[in-house]
Amino acid sequence: MSNYSPQRFATLPQVIKNLLIINGLFFLATIVSQSALRIDLSDILGLHYPASPQFKPLQFISYMFMHGSFSHIFFNMFALWMFGNVLENVWGPKRFLIYYFVTGMGAGLIHLLITYLRIQQVSANLSPELIEMVQSEGLAIINKGMNYSDPNMASLNELLHTATVGASGSVFGVLLAFGMMFPNSLIYIFFAIPVKAKWFVLGYGAFELYNGVMNQPGDNVAHFAHLGGMLFGFILIRYWKNGPKSYI
Repeated sequence: MSNYSPQRFATLPQVIKNLLIINGLFFLATIVSQSALRIDLSDILGLHYPASPQFKPLQFISYMFMHGSFSHIFFNMFALWMFGNVLENVWGPKRFLIYYFVTGMGAGLIHLLITYLRIQQVSANLSPELIEMVQSEGLAIINKGMNYSDPNMASLNELLHTATVGASGSVFGVLLAFGMMFPNSLIYIFFAIPVKAKWFVLGYGAFELYNGVMNQPGDNVAHFAHLGGMLFGFILIRYWKNGPKSYI
């Protein structure tokens, strides 16, 4: 069993350091463009549902560099700094970068799959005319900061026309990899409570699954995207371990 202390910024491996810098620059650009130009970069670069007129395939990558608040980017980058640098040192920069993007894009795919299922569920409670109304008029209503009074129409409108942002899918993939590779390392919850990495990952995964299934009103966290990052990370790690060449 060992305790793990992350490195200082100056000594971080190259990919981790660049990811921290790029995410920070995108966050600053989002603030400046919104305040100075009234342009919402999160809406442009965030991941939209494919049926939305705002959807672009490039968003599967760009959404990973967008964050909705300071706390959002802080905790994501803190976790990336804390757990990612040891993975890059073990795998090397190329393999770590592949892992980061595969888990992030995989998280986006799982999120869209869950969104599709929820759209089907909500649409079953609406007439074809109301669904068409949401599809044609809903985006303009969302852009005004408003929504429908009917809860099913409002839910459908949010699912169709609200962007998903954040590096959380990749970060959860990184967390899973750390737990698999260093299962007995201690992680200190709230900097005080020691927990083995394997139990921390399992507990966090169960917590995300519970919240995703419950789907509480007002919960705007993409819990299944987090689980999607872990799922794709697990698959990729197993592939590398059991494939023609062993990297782990």
